[in-house]
Parts: sequence; C-alpha cells; structure tokens
Amino acid sequence: MLIAAALCPAPPLLARELTGADPVLPELREACREAVDELALAGADVIVVVGVAAEQRTFDPRARLDLSAYAPALGDRAAGGSPVDSPLPLSVGLGARLLDDAGYDGRRRLQSVGAGTPPMACAALGARVAAAAPEVALLVMADGSARRSRRAPGYLDVRAEPFDAEVGRAILAGDMPALLALDDTLAAELLATGRPAWQVLAGATAGRRPSCVVRYSDDPFGVAYLVASLSLG
Repeated sequence: MLIAAALCPAPPLLARELTGADPVLPELREACREAVDELALAGADVIVVVGVAAEQRTFDPRARLDLSAYAPALGDRAAGGSPVDSPLPLSVGLGARLLDDAGYDGRRRLQSVGAGTPPMACAALGARVAAAAPEVALLVMADGSARRSRRAPGYLDVRAEPFDAEVGRAILAGDMPALLALDDTLAAELLATGRPAWQVLAGATAGRRPSCVVRYSDDPFGVAYLVASLSLG
C-alpha cells in the first residue's frame, strides 16, 4: 500500500558533475533534497523510483546513472561506480542518485514506464507498484511541458501553461482522477514527458486522496518543473 510519495523533475542539471562548481538552480536542487529526505524518513518497506524511458522495465536496484552521454570526459565515473552492466535511464537514474544523496540504504525498486504507455496501463502499473510491499513510498521523476517560452526546447505553445496549471492543481488538491485524465496526445505534443509517471502515481493511490505540499514550481528554460511531497497517512 502506498503511504507517501515525492515528485521531482528529471533534468540533467540535477547531476552535480554536469554543472561544475557553481550550482544551477540551487533552489530546485534544495527542494528535491527536502522532498527526498522526507520520503526516506517515511518508514516504508521499499521506495520505488518511477521514471519515463523508452520502455517499461524493472532495473537491478544496484544500477546507477551513466552520465557519459552528457559528459564523455567523466569516463568511468559517469556511472557512479555501478556494479552492474545495465545503467539506468536518466529519469530513474536521477531518482536513484537522490536516494543516495539522502543517505537512504533501505530496499529500493527502480522502475521505468514507457513514454507512450496509455493512461490505464500506467494506472495498472501503479497498482502493482503499490502492492510491492505492505508499506510503499514512491519517488516520481517527471517533467512538465517543455514549450512554455520561445527559448524552450520545443518553442512556445500557448497550451503549455494551462496544461501545467491543471497538473499542479490536481497534485496540490490530491485529485488523482484528474491526473489519470490527462490527455496523452496533448502531453506528447507539449513535450510533457512526465505524463506516464504521474499516471503511475494516480494508479498507485488506489482512489485515495493524498495531502500535498508543493516545494517548487517554476519553468526555468521554458520547461515546467514541480517538486512536491504527498502523504497518504
């Protein structure tokens, strides 16, 4: 049963190795740290990291993020000394790093959901994730739209702001049916890559309404980033 969740975005800039000594968006990093620290203290039997990738897959819990695609000069350090041969996709890998940074050494499950997974299939995955242990905590790594300004990766789309506003409203209100009702076609057009992960969360709540604290909500670089803590106690 799901008892707590944290939502964080998954931009590469969360990896300190990629930004140098001068941190980028320190307020975003601090919000993520606070959310994951709280999640680690929830007392769950397992923390499940869910992020969007090319395919749905459960990874070895020892796997770590390989940053070589973003910074080849890092060499062997890019995978964080991972003892397994299959490095993690960015979203899941950043979640694993956040757990490491929080000092979490308990049981973890690393789970990706396919980018094109339909909403009801995401919800079904969420239900299975929530049944993984008597008490489950969920770390959801998900970006909002990437078309909120002319300098955004996908350029400006006037539909992006209301889409992200509805996501933020639903999360703050604990309105999980509204998350599940997000239009997957519209999300894809707006480059809102986090849509499947949010809908995994919706399925994991099993119809319950969590309470929520939003720790960060902004759109630097034209991409919507949201950090939040949810409790189902």
